[in-house]
Amino acid sequence: MAPRGRRRDAPPGILVRRDWLLIVLALALAASAAAVVYLSRPTVLTVAVGPRDGPEAGLLEAYAKALSRAREDVRLKLVHYDDVRDSAAALQSGKADLAVVRPDVLMPENGLTIAILHDEALVIATPDASDIDGFSDLARKRLGVVERHSADAAFITNLLGFYDLAASAGETAPDRPAGASPVTLVPLQPSEVTAAIAEKRVDAVAVIASPASKAAASMVRAVEAGAPDRKASLVAVPDGDAILQRLPELQVVTIPAGTFGGRPKRPEEDVKTMGASYRLMARGQVSRVTVASVTQHLFEWRSKLASAAPIAKLMKAPEFDTTVAATSARLPNHPGAVDYFEREQQTFLDRYEDYIYLLAFFGGTIGSGVAWVGQRLARQRRQRIDVVLDRLIELMREIRAATTKAELDALAQETDALVADVVRYARERSLDNRTLSALILSIDAAQGAILDGRRRIGDAPVHAAPARPRMARLMAMKLPAAE
Repeated sequence: MAPRGRRRDAPPGILVRRDWLLIVLALALAASAAAVVYLSRPTVLTVAVGPRDGPEAGLLEAYAKALSRAREDVRLKLVHYDDVRDSAAALQSGKADLAVVRPDVLMPENGLTIAILHDEALVIATPDASDIDGFSDLARKRLGVVERHSADAAFITNLLGFYDLAASAGETAPDRPAGASPVTLVPLQPSEVTAAIAEKRVDAVAVIASPASKAAASMVRAVEAGAPDRKASLVAVPDGDAILQRLPELQVVTIPAGTFGGRPKRPEEDVKTMGASYRLMARGQVSRVTVASVTQHLFEWRSKLASAAPIAKLMKAPEFDTTVAATSARLPNHPGAVDYFEREQQTFLDRYEDYIYLLAFFGGTIGSGVAWVGQRLARQRRQRIDVVLDRLIELMREIRAATTKAELDALAQETDALVADVVRYARERSLDNRTLSALILSIDAAQGAILDGRRRIGDAPVHAAPARPRMARLMAMKLPAAE
């Protein structure tokens, strides 16, 4: 409490006004609402898609629209590129969160597989009458290539190198170093395949495409049309596991019997070959919870997406036996995708259990701290009233001892200052009945002592009314009852 001579209009001091408390509470509620809105916003992932006119672009466009319509917690922002190499480079440079990647073209160092959008196989067809039974029999032969992607020639060249077969361009094979049997690669358009086989400009024709695609089926039929007996057979690529040791970005693909027709069955039995995969990959830094959600919706909505993008029917999960094998494979999978495939998606408690534990652990400490602060404030409020009461008791003794008008005036001014301070305090805080009664009695006693002192020294009016009842009524009106 203010000492003698304190100004009557001084602020309360250490206690916060109720208005400020309401403002702080409103700000806290606004901050909480803003946090809820921020945390409930959908996560937007940037997806690099290449090529821009490929079937993968159509699939992801349909998927992005489906996520938006369903108001899911994940949304996709598609960025189109001219080539799958560019989309993979965008993922590697961090410009995209997800990307369409063909690993044999460019494998991002930070890329982890979410899903295999579709496989493409090396389909090699040759007339039945030829002497080509396996891939190694292409030595010193002419292989027509229907190129659909700029990386197809490199794919075939690398595969020929595994069998010590040296690729050469053009229709005439130049001399090669000893030990390397040449294979002449002849570029062909799809419309040129039948004539090239019929005129024996090529001995076999290759295309890299999905076995179920029109491109692969058309090539096989074109070879059959140019063959003398109108029959064609597929050339197998054995040693798939050994090839993967040297070329881990490739895939072992099986072309099922009857893929190109069942009457007669073409091929008559399963054919093993090599292929490449188009994958949806994510950066390793993308949250596994977010990736699990992307993977879940992608596969659960496959039939819905297939109506707009038929390639969705070819989509599949990467093959793995265990979770450890999935994340340590030659083409590693994203842990979030593995969570979905293994049905181990994290619940809310799994996701935030550490934070909940810490909140529970520190919550008791924080609560104790708040209780301690409350006790300190309550004690300070009690001390404030105690200071007033003690000073009023001292004032009564000083008033009784005063002998001059000046001394009484100074003591009366201090008493008025204490009354004003108490009234301001009582308007901001509730007082219990006992404290209120003590204050009223003390103030009445001090006012009565001042009046008695003035009478004693002859300064009071002759017919002055007693001060006690008036002060009691004043305090009763100005001081609210305890809540």
